[in-house]
Amino acid sequence: MKRDIAGIILAGGQSRRMGGGDKSLLPLGGGCVLDQVVSRFGRQTTPLALSANGDPARFSRFGLPVLADMVSGFAGPLAGILTGLEWAVGNTACKAIVTAAGDTPFLPLDLVERLAAATDQSPGSIAVACSAGKRHPTFALWPTDCRDALRHFLVDEDNRRVSAFIDRHGFVEVEFPILQSAGVDPFFNINDPNDLVSAERLLQSMKP
Repeated sequence: MKRDIAGIILAGGQSRRMGGGDKSLLPLGGGCVLDQVVSRFGRQTTPLALSANGDPARFSRFGLPVLADMVSGFAGPLAGILTGLEWAVGNTACKAIVTAAGDTPFLPLDLVERLAAATDQSPGSIAVACSAGKRHPTFALWPTDCRDALRHFLVDEDNRRVSAFIDRHGFVEVEFPILQSAGVDPFFNINDPNDLVSAERLLQSMKP
């Protein structure tokens, strides 16, 4: 476990394709989607916090700090990343955070370890996860030193594209394999009701 890296679960999406509400709280595997994310991500890093707007009480049973965006308006994942960075600096001794989306119940169990290892050879860089030739910009390690540049990018330039900031900052990419046991991309995310059905089926197939 990387105890000098904070984990931030990004759960602030508007979930339009699911009809609104919190995708992370949809039922899955006898619990909800977020139960799966916390189970897989929480064992990799501490402290762990949840980035989400609105009433934090709906997440109370997880016992995690709930961080509302510091940037006004719905500014997307970068607002949650910036808030997570500021929270880590103000409340922990961590020098980096790793972010993960709150609607990805099969995220890699070695996500933090491999992203952190990638930055050993490139200190100060953002390490971003990839799979099957695709970059997953919300699954990344972010050094806390990038927060001022990120705030300028998001607030002053009004640019909300996560990949655009990664490209500007300097980064390393880390390729993660398809989960052989289920033949599923570990970054499979739940966007619509059909995805939720697929996730339930995949979860059941992965049980011993």
